[in-house]
Amino acid sequence: MTEIRKVGVIGAGQMGNGIAHVCALAGYDVLLNDLSKEKIESGLATINGNLARQVTKDAITEDERKATLKRIVPAPALSDLGETDLVIESAVENEDIKRAIFKELCPLLKPEAMLATNTSSISITRLASNTDRPERFLGIHFMNPVPLMQLIELVRGIATEDETFDAAKVFVQKLGKSATVAEDFPAFIVNRILLPMINEAVYTLYEGVGSVEAIDNAMRLGANHPMGPLQLADFIGLDTCLSIMQVLYEGLADTKYRPCPLLVKYVEAGWLGRKTQRGFYDYRGETPVPTR
Repeated sequence: MTEIRKVGVIGAGQMGNGIAHVCALAGYDVLLNDLSKEKIESGLATINGNLARQVTKDAITEDERKATLKRIVPAPALSDLGETDLVIESAVENEDIKRAIFKELCPLLKPEAMLATNTSSISITRLASNTDRPERFLGIHFMNPVPLMQLIELVRGIATEDETFDAAKVFVQKLGKSATVAEDFPAFIVNRILLPMINEAVYTLYEGVGSVEAIDNAMRLGANHPMGPLQLADFIGLDTCLSIMQVLYEGLADTKYRPCPLLVKYVEAGWLGRKTQRGFYDYRGETPVPTR
């Protein structure tokens, strides 16, 4: 079985910095890549802040925080990932961009290196076919926020070998996470169930059944959800929600997955949720205010 010691993470954003965080905390050496040094530095600052929060909650010690940060090294160029045993791609949820990354990356890796994608919806088999190692490729889908969420979805492509899958299961165990195995169908398990619920909440808003506040309160207090679906959509990113719904709609050809026109309108406006300060809530003041 492949022994994973050094992990490359492509993408230092919301998901990528969380993946780097948990890998380094588990003892792996991590190389963190993004399009610019500024984005990597921003990701490292987020990791440092999240580790400090864990220290204050007595989840880790100060020595563990320092050791974890030392294990994460900036890797501004894809060529810096050449000696890694596993590379996890966590770029934007766009198939063309992911394909371009893998095309450039593969010739730079050692032959035995494993490749994984953190995609939340795109076909693993299709992405793997664009690489020189489909048998050593699989989906390792982390949940957001990565340091707090226990689940990881493992998704095999049609060509994924048993050795690769077994190594991934050991990797997940060493991270202290729990794995669930999903088949390679659009959006896998969690998002196949979660995103249509969010999309239906947006339809409920679009049709005037309830306001943003009424819908979120109803699901928090009536279904005991920790976060309302529209608040959750803002947290995920409305562009990501739309991308996943489009994958479901195109991949399963069922009208029940049609993205709500209001979700499309918000994305077209650039109101993508927390990351842009406006989505179904406006986050520019002291407390979030519903935008509808």
